[in-house]
Amino acid sequence: MARDDNRRGGRDRDETPEFADRLVAINRVSKTVKGGKRFGFAALVVVGDQKGRVGFGKGKAKEVPEAIRKATEAAKRAMIRVPLREGRTLHHDMEGRHGAGKVVMRTAPHGTGIIAGGPMRAVFEMLGVQDVVAKSNGSQNPYNMIRATLNGLRKETSPRMVAQRRGKKVADILRRGDEAPTAQAAEA
Repeated sequence: MARDDNRRGGRDRDETPEFADRLVAINRVSKTVKGGKRFGFAALVVVGDQKGRVGFGKGKAKEVPEAIRKATEAAKRAMIRVPLREGRTLHHDMEGRHGAGKVVMRTAPHGTGIIAGGPMRAVFEMLGVQDVVAKSNGSQNPYNMIRATLNGLRKETSPRMVAQRRGKKVADILRRGDEAPTAQAAEA
């Protein structure tokens, strides 16, 4: 009997601590039927490991806990990996768009904290970013704001990725500003 318990519930309980989740929005929706209205709930959840992976999901059900569970499962399936500089901020500034939602995300020095509103803050906290400045322009719809934020985060590239794509070493990519003055000094 103990073996069955481990097989059924043990794995789910072990997996949950590695992911943190944040409920961003819950919406009551109704469907008009012959006898009146049937109410349900739609949940928007952001899930992350706080080490560079994040995802979002939405779920709908008749009861709130079931909608949240469905949204969490969907978020775990749709996770993306984002490279972080020093494990605390973004490598470069970027913009993200989805529909009418536009977001601007900028790197920040150590100690700045997360300067972002609402749904964007949830994404950065679940991602594990500690220092970032972000601004949302356009749509204030939480679904579009999260999608725009993830659209921008998908564009994030690290020096390692750029070096690999160009067939160079990371040191060559990082010291590009120092290279120009030495070449000019050699010519003079």
